[in-house]
Amino acid sequence: MDVKSNLRHIHDRINEACKRSGRTPEEISVIAVTKYVSPERAREALDAGIRHLGENRDAGLLHKCEMLKDERPVWHFIGTLQTRKVKAIIDHVSYIHSLDRLSLADEIQKRAQKPVDCFVQVNTSLEPSKHGMATDEVLPFVKKLSAYENIKIAGLMTMAPFTDDEAVIRSCFRQLRELRGEVQKLDQWNAPCSELSMGMSNDYTIAVEEGATFVRIGSSLVGNETGGGQS
Repeated sequence: MDVKSNLRHIHDRINEACKRSGRTPEEISVIAVTKYVSPERAREALDAGIRHLGENRDAGLLHKCEMLKDERPVWHFIGTLQTRKVKAIIDHVSYIHSLDRLSLADEIQKRAQKPVDCFVQVNTSLEPSKHGMATDEVLPFVKKLSAYENIKIAGLMTMAPFTDDEAVIRSCFRQLRELRGEVQKLDQWNAPCSELSMGMSNDYTIAVEEGATFVRIGSSLVGNETGGGQS
């Protein structure tokens, strides 16, 4: 199917999830994860009405930024961000989804010319293979970031395990939503923490039911031209 048809199907499923959970579709933004497709395929997503594009590597991001500069998408860096790569990407992205340590915050603070919307990445599944902070580390971390004028904590991000056990998936997303409430109670000047980045191709409807405001969808939306992993 083409991207436009895929997006229509995704929107239908989001609408159904919103009805089940008492939400409105306008609360949710779809990020097209384009890391496994060409700039031409990414352009199809933009032509279909997508505004948000996500990349997880600096080289892919910079290449597509150049190729798609006339379309002016909203870029999200969604992968693990090495400190030494911050300089290369910082002027090209609107959101960073993988803030998980003070050394990275230091580098963003140093390189950014203005406040950058960041998601604190949380490992709600406790899987050793996943990056992100433990839930009990998040509040102390956010408090330390009050001294960072170029970092705005837009929200929290997590990835659920790739499993058919819906209860496990739902628990991971629910933990993130509850943790967002705890961050908001801090009433910290640079941590409105209104957003939740969670849900991918295999679990985005559950994420919507549990409060996601950004879902990151790759294979179900733009496909996979390289045979890479799930998104």
